[in-house]
Amino acid sequence: MILITGASGTVGKAVLREVAKTGAAHRAMYRSKDEAAKAPAGTQTVIADFSDRPSLASALHGVESVYLVCSPIPQLVDLESNVIEASQPAGVRRIVLNSALGAADFPKSFPSWHRKVEDKLKGTKIAHVILRPNSFMQNIVTYYAPTIRTQGAFYGSYADRRISYIDVRDLAAIAAKALTSSALDGKTLELNGPEALTCEQVAQKITERTSVAARYVDIPLEAQRKAMLDQKMPDWQVTALIDLQHYYINGQGGATDRTVADILGRPPATLDQFLVDSASEFRSQAAKA
Repeated sequence: MILITGASGTVGKAVLREVAKTGAAHRAMYRSKDEAAKAPAGTQTVIADFSDRPSLASALHGVESVYLVCSPIPQLVDLESNVIEASQPAGVRRIVLNSALGAADFPKSFPSWHRKVEDKLKGTKIAHVILRPNSFMQNIVTYYAPTIRTQGAFYGSYADRRISYIDVRDLAAIAAKALTSSALDGKTLELNGPEALTCEQVAQKITERTSVAARYVDIPLEAQRKAMLDQKMPDWQVTALIDLQHYYINGQGGATDRTVADILGRPPATLDQFLVDSASEFRSQAAKA
């Protein structure tokens, strides 16, 4: 039995779909009955919470492999640690941990939180696979599409730095392989996309592939901080996101390699392909209606 945590989130939902394709017995963990009702047909569901130890024990009953992912919140270390601690007496044999690029050496923001969980997992006797993905292509929709729809532009402080975005669906396919076999046990995998792009190049691709004019506007970090605070984002989140930008501004996050292709036996998705699939997300609500 495979347990997929965070099954209602962007990443967990994609992993659930890939695991379901394998035909392996699987269980999806949700925090509410309303969320569980949306599970794919044939998926066993369980209601549990990372902060509720008894519910975790129930979710982990009879489980051999766990996909562990948590929302990027300040409690991430404690919540994911709860799952790791509950997995040991439950007899879990393998945990596939969704970490983040930068966990190896970046001492701030989300990567530093993930590193603490990685170290805790490595200190157990449970077989593990650690996935450190680069920035997701889906984040382009989440963070850039809203202002592209209203202003024809998106904003950042990356200058000409490059990022090799990865499609969540490729990460999910790798996670499914890790959950259903021992081939990747013990590995820590840094997962990059097939091309390293500047934000100006991303804007050009959005324009070409979605038929929505988009431009990138580089702004000072402090201006970006103010804009996020003006949107009522929590202080901790603003600080974490600004710190994370420093990782990319310092020239990290632009590597490309064959890791994803070698594991999947096929080329990873390109940003062009992703944008064609997601074109409607960049259009105004009136245009989509």
